[in-house]
Amino acid sequence: MAQASVPQQPGRPPGSPPADPPGTPPGAPPAVDPRRLPSASESTRLLCAGTYLDDGFRDTVIDQLYVHEERFAAPSLGFDASRVLAHALRARRVELAWAAGILALWIVAFPLTKGLVVLLVVPFLVLGLARWIRGRAAAAPLFRVFPALVLRWYGRLMLFQSALVLLVLAFADEETRWEFFGEVGEAGGFLGLVFALAAEEMWGIGKLEVWITIAVPLLVAWAVATQRGQFARALTEELSKERFPDLRSDPAEQSVGARSRRLRDRIRIEQHARLVMYGSDDPFCGAGAPYEPWSLSIELRPRKSLDGAAPEPLDNSAIMRHVVPLVEALRVPSEHGSPRIQAAVRDRLRELEIDEVVFLPVDGLPARTAAPYTPEGFELHRSGSIEEGGETRRHFLRIRVGGWGEEIVTTVFVRVHTQGGMLMLEVAPHVLRPVKRFYRDADRIAHRYRHNHHFGKAVWALGQTPRSAGQALATLGRALGHGWRLLTAGHTNALPEGPWISVRERGSDDEASLFQEMDVSRYLKSIQDRVANGVTVALREAGYETAEFEQKIVHVAEGGTFIENTKGNVTLGNQNTVTNRTVTNKTTTSTTGGDRG
Repeated sequence: MAQASVPQQPGRPPGSPPADPPGTPPGAPPAVDPRRLPSASESTRLLCAGTYLDDGFRDTVIDQLYVHEERFAAPSLGFDASRVLAHALRARRVELAWAAGILALWIVAFPLTKGLVVLLVVPFLVLGLARWIRGRAAAAPLFRVFPALVLRWYGRLMLFQSALVLLVLAFADEETRWEFFGEVGEAGGFLGLVFALAAEEMWGIGKLEVWITIAVPLLVAWAVATQRGQFARALTEELSKERFPDLRSDPAEQSVGARSRRLRDRIRIEQHARLVMYGSDDPFCGAGAPYEPWSLSIELRPRKSLDGAAPEPLDNSAIMRHVVPLVEALRVPSEHGSPRIQAAVRDRLRELEIDEVVFLPVDGLPARTAAPYTPEGFELHRSGSIEEGGETRRHFLRIRVGGWGEEIVTTVFVRVHTQGGMLMLEVAPHVLRPVKRFYRDADRIAHRYRHNHHFGKAVWALGQTPRSAGQALATLGRALGHGWRLLTAGHTNALPEGPWISVRERGSDDEASLFQEMDVSRYLKSIQDRVANGVTVALREAGYETAEFEQKIVHVAEGGTFIENTKGNVTLGNQNTVTNRTVTNKTTTSTTGGDRG
């Protein structure tokens, strides 16, 4: 069969570098606005912000894209995973430095205070245990909430008692201290444990150790506040809407690590390539959640003609050639009476992208770098897959619409195949929903913190002090875990794997607003209707019957589920009309029903 290619699209594939028209002088402004590139999209900016706000998301990005060097990057639809990784690594470097400093401060405090700092460590441990029992869930179960509540208040009481002891040691004379500790010993409880502090002369604890103990939480609070301020500065300056499109001025992009640069260059090659290297468990990883995928098949029956001409051969390429122009036409605004009004239309369908993609399994590749991403390699697989109808290597027409600053990405994968006198049409819509609300609030969170008064910042930092040592340990532990796996797990020279996790999917919400869902529905209906029309035109022009295909498409378009089996056809939905045609006896049966027909 002829290996015809889908016509070249006027829009460039996502993530491609801006192309200048022929004859453009060096240094002239680029033909494509840099703010429209995936690396400058709003979803990229918010995901980069998420690496500073969410340590779990940051660790996921680093583990998937940096530690597991053998895994291919998932397709990045409307965003730049390489830039998200750069900010994740930068945020971790900053957090590691502060975590090491905070932990060192607590460790040094023990010998400097001769153990007096235990008065603060014990309540902090109780408060940390309460937080761990409660968990991070917004609505924790009662069996977690109640013990966490008891421990939290008990820890606060212990902390109050410890502060009282330190104040007495710092300001009271020796006689007053002895009287105070005598009453404390009789009272028992936590303060009873510190009754031995009355023997401070034997321990050698003086005013210096007491003041160092008082200063330790204040220094830790300063460190916590400074780290928070550094993150807030990154969110309001480097990641601001005004500065973010300028990739060259981004400090995170100036990383000097050889591994970081090598992997980010690799991701930039893979994430927007039209050759999709996939793992068998999740071939559409990166495209989002499936959105009512469907398929149908029809018998290719010659249409009766007056001249008795036989139908033309119909291959997959011929069908695609009819589909693409109709989908492309969605970019053109309808007539509005004047060119000025027509040019002002901002519908996201104007930015609709169409390209051919080939899904290729990673099994059998000797290394990640062996993937055939060259133009010649892609063309070889494209021309070989478009007609073969294979199981593992599959050709799709990918139609993508990015809305709301690439926060809502609607992608429709279309595949057609003719075999044994049958036409099979597969349509797999996928939707990437908005970035998590927490990340979308990054600007507000950073602005509120930076413009808060000093007293408010101090109160917040002191409130974070009890958990500072535990967080520092956790941060260092995760970093050590990543480093240990880099040294011992052998990921660098392992056989390649398909992507396990999509950074974009991991940073997405499960739901969208009503406006956004309405847009998704409109995009999908428009695209699927044009795809169906293109197939219909291809059948008609080649000389085949179209009635059966049009009938089945109507049921799918109306939201019904069309199920084909050996005993007939069943549709699920409201007010459906089902027509079964049997060629042998040429009888037609129609049934109109309610919920089931």
